[in-house]
Amino acid sequence: MRLSLVPTPIGNLEDITLRALRVLKEAEVVACEDTRRTGILLKHFGISKPMLRLDQHTVGQARRLLEGYERVAYVTDAGTPGISDPGAELVALALKEGWQLEVLPGPTALIPALVASGLPTARFAFEGFLPQKRSERRARLAQVAGRTVVLYEAPHRLRETLQDLLEIYGPEHPVAVARELSKLHEEVWRGRLADALEHFKEPRGEFVLVLGPKAEPIEAPGQEAEAVLEHLKAQGLKGKALVKALTEAGVPRNRAYELAHKPDTP
Repeated sequence: MRLSLVPTPIGNLEDITLRALRVLKEAEVVACEDTRRTGILLKHFGISKPMLRLDQHTVGQARRLLEGYERVAYVTDAGTPGISDPGAELVALALKEGWQLEVLPGPTALIPALVASGLPTARFAFEGFLPQKRSERRARLAQVAGRTVVLYEAPHRLRETLQDLLEIYGPEHPVAVARELSKLHEEVWRGRLADALEHFKEPRGEFVLVLGPKAEPIEAPGQEAEAVLEHLKAQGLKGKALVKALTEAGVPRNRAYELAHKPDTP
């Protein structure tokens, strides 16, 4: 079977590529997160194809649902499949099953937001949606704080995330907040984290946050160091690599060495 991951516009329908349209037309079936949204897209471009739903709840059944098809196109609600959506799980299944995999280049909110931010782009880390627990957020950010960081966020969580980032990075830290990229009400706001909270009092739309590099390591004192330790160990880090990650997270080196060599409790 040939599985093609087809990026779709994140807003402006003119961002669809000629290759994407051809692959959608040639596919036997279009698998997608939401048949209603994808149906509107296909109708706009005059494409009539059977569709089947493959979202986070049904992607585990992909082997059975796609059985019998030779050419399958997969699209998500918007952007490039596999970035913070069920596409990643589908790719893992395709590789395991030996399916022929084709990934088309195309629209994504990540790169336009990064470039438009005006912040350094030579080295950056894409973190998608941050964990909900503050200790896990701090541990994640501590590993990438020395470079530009790109995050996704939903409107109902934007202010909470900005407040957390302000406490972690400091009120003066530079941030760019991109909203509704490529859509009618596109906005790229640039400034300090403290001012971002004042500006986005009633967030609407989908957001991409771009944070500039942090010169000083993020501190992880007291009990928070223990939480950072557990988060890093869960990622498989141990020995020297664990000590290094702990110090990068702001734990003093002696304390990091002590934590890294602390025996696990049964």
